[in-house]
Amino acid sequence: MGALDGYAAIVTGASRGIGKGCALELGAAGATVYVTGRTRKDGDAALPGSLEETVREVEALGGRAVGVACDHRDDAQVAALFERVAGDRGRLDILVNNAFLIPPELTSGLPFWETPLSNWDDMIDVGTRSAYVACWHAARPMAAARRGLIVNISSSGAAGFAWHVAYGVGKCALDRITADTAHQLRDHGVTVVSLWPGLVRTERLQQVPNVEQVFDLSGSETPRFCGRAVAALAADADVLRYTGRAVTARHLAEEYGFTDVDGRLPKGPLSHDERADAAKSD
Repeated sequence: MGALDGYAAIVTGASRGIGKGCALELGAAGATVYVTGRTRKDGDAALPGSLEETVREVEALGGRAVGVACDHRDDAQVAALFERVAGDRGRLDILVNNAFLIPPELTSGLPFWETPLSNWDDMIDVGTRSAYVACWHAARPMAAARRGLIVNISSSGAAGFAWHVAYGVGKCALDRITADTAHQLRDHGVTVVSLWPGLVRTERLQQVPNVEQVFDLSGSETPRFCGRAVAALAADADVLRYTGRAVTARHLAEEYGFTDVDGRLPKGPLSHDERADAAKSD
């Protein structure tokens, strides 16, 4: 028996990376996980990973997953996703907003004025607006049931410069979505949290040439570390104490006592709230 047996979850952007890691851990804990992405089959994209592969790996862990091809720029496709889950399961317990569109210029190092204006729409539409849309759909069944968990995958880019102006603005806005949706959903028993990973060894990162010379991987995380944080939150009967906050996967590992898949405890950043808590204790 898993801690999340009978739960229904949606994880957006789960064909690879952090989304896939969240799907694997939620499935392993017993939830039925609906995973979205644009890469249906192996070989459909330049990067490794697909919905088919995620479903296979969840099932290999003893879980159940349903792959749903979805472009999160298309509101009609997103609405159909939530309608499908409602029809299939009659409930929604967990939403993980991980979908994010990464334009090639994101990691180019170029200043914002030398990158296309379209980068703004890329990163704000899928990653910020898409999270708001999914929250809008999830809030109704969760509020009616007076239970639920929404996790928005954010980053320390909300607190300091990282990669690109549009990236930081998008992550900062995502944390504001977390705070304000939590404010209105608290009385309905629904928890909303921003989760900050550290440096994650995603498929994309591992394709960086000479990656170990570019990044210090000694304290990095696997994608499943964030997944373990989400699963721990979902299984916590007192999770509402975290609502509206930005927390790191590392902080939750210390709180709940889990490690990464290799048994290590990654380094991780400090979130806004964790920095404030540390300052109060000094």
